[in-house]
Amino acid sequence: MEIKKVQHTLLAIFLCGIVNSFTMVILFESGLLPVGIFAFNKNLEFLFAATMEVLTMCIIPFAIWFFRSKKVKSELTIEDKVKASENLLKWGVLRLGLLSVLMIFNTLLYYFFMNVAFGYMAIITFLALFFVEPSMDRCKQEIGDE
Repeated sequence: MEIKKVQHTLLAIFLCGIVNSFTMVILFESGLLPVGIFAFNKNLEFLFAATMEVLTMCIIPFAIWFFRSKKVKSELTIEDKVKASENLLKWGVLRLGLLSVLMIFNTLLYYFFMNVAFGYMAIITFLALFFVEPSMDRCKQEIGDE
C-alpha cells in the first residue's frame, strides 16, 4: 500500500474520533440528548471513574510509546517499504483507535454522570491525540523513509 493512502486512512481515523466526540458534545449541550441520566447511581459512577482513570493513565503513555517498542519498530523499519506501509497502517489504526475510543467513551461518561473527571480525561486524551497525529512527515519518519 502506498504511504500516501496509509496517511490518508490514518488521518480519517484521527478526524473521525474527534468529530464523534464533538458531535456528542453538541448533541448533549443543545439538549437533544438527556444529560446526567446516571448521576443518581454513585456506585456505578465510582466503578466507571476508577476504571477509566486507570485506563486513561495506562493507554495514553502506551499509545505514545507504542511505536518505539522493539516489535513495532522492527516491523516499520524493514527494507520493503510497501510492507512497512501496511504495518504502519495496522499499528497506526490500533494506536489511534485506542486513543479515540478512550476519548469518546470519557466524553460519553461525562454526560451520563456529569462528573468533571470524565471531562478532564476526555480533554487530556484529545490533547494526546495530537502527539500521534498522522501527518505525512510523521508517517515517513515512522517507516524510516525520510
